[in-house]
Amino acid sequence: MKLENKTAVVTGSGRGIGQAIALKLASEGARVVVNDLDPGPAKETVGLIEQAGGEAVAVSGSVTELGFTDDLVSAALDTFGSMDIVVNNAGYTWDSVIQKTTDEQWEAMLGIHLTAPFRMLRSAAPYLRETAKKEAAAGTPVVRKVVNICSIAGTGGNIGQAGYSAGKAGVIGLTKTLAKEWGRSQVTVNAVAFGLIRTRLTEAAAGSDATIRIDERDIKVGIGAELLEALETGIPLGRAGTPEDAANAVYLLSIPESDYITGQVLIAGGGLVI
Repeated sequence: MKLENKTAVVTGSGRGIGQAIALKLASEGARVVVNDLDPGPAKETVGLIEQAGGEAVAVSGSVTELGFTDDLVSAALDTFGSMDIVVNNAGYTWDSVIQKTTDEQWEAMLGIHLTAPFRMLRSAAPYLRETAKKEAAAGTPVVRKVVNICSIAGTGGNIGQAGYSAGKAGVIGLTKTLAKEWGRSQVTVNAVAFGLIRTRLTEAAAGSDATIRIDERDIKVGIGAELLEALETGIPLGRAGTPEDAANAVYLLSIPESDYITGQVLIAGGGLVI
C-alpha cells in the first residue's frame, strides 16, 4: 500500500483511462476525489473503489468551468484533510485538418487540455505551498505529486490534431515550469504521454456515428477497428495499450520511488513514436 494515507484528485476519472488511474491509485491505498462531467460515471467509479475497500468521493462537473477546480481542492481537503497527488487527466479529441478547424474547436482543445490543468494547479498552489512551509519548519517534509496527462501527439504532432497537439505540447511547458517553481515545496511535477490506448474514444466501429456529448455538442469519436489494427502494426510491442497500462505509468510517478524525478515526460506508448 504505497499510497496509504494519501489523497489523490483525478480529473476525468468516470470512464476509461481516468477511471483506471483512480482504481489503480485507490488499490494502493489512496483516497480519491473522482471527477467527471456526468454524475453517473463519477458515482460508478466511487462505487468500484468502495467495493474494493477504498475511500472516494464524487465531484461532477466540467474542469473548464471557471472556479470549478477550486471545488475539487475543497472536496479533497474537506473530505479527506489533505491533497497529495493531482492527476490532470480530463480530455477528449475533436479533430480536423487545420483549414477545417474552427475557432471553437481550437479554443475547446486548448481549454480542456491546457487551460484546465493550469487552473487546477493554480487552485492547488496555496495548499501545496503553505503545507510545505509548515512541514519544513517542523522538520517533517512530505513529497507530493503532480502528473499531467500528455500524448505523443504533443511530443511529435499528429495529422488532423492541430488543437489537440498544441494543447498537449503546452502541457509539457507547464509541467517543466512548475517542476522548477514547486521543487522548493517538495512537489514533483511530471507528465505521461500516452500512445495509442484502447478507449471509447478510439474503439467505435468503422462507419459508425458514435459521438460523445461535451458542452451541448455532439463530437464524433472512434477510428474504426480496421484502422486501429493497422496502427497497431507500427507499435514495437505489437498492440495498443489498455487503460490499465496507462494507469500504471501514472502510478509510477505517484509513488515514493519517484520522489527524485521531476520535470520529465514519460512516454507510455509501447515504443510507438510519431
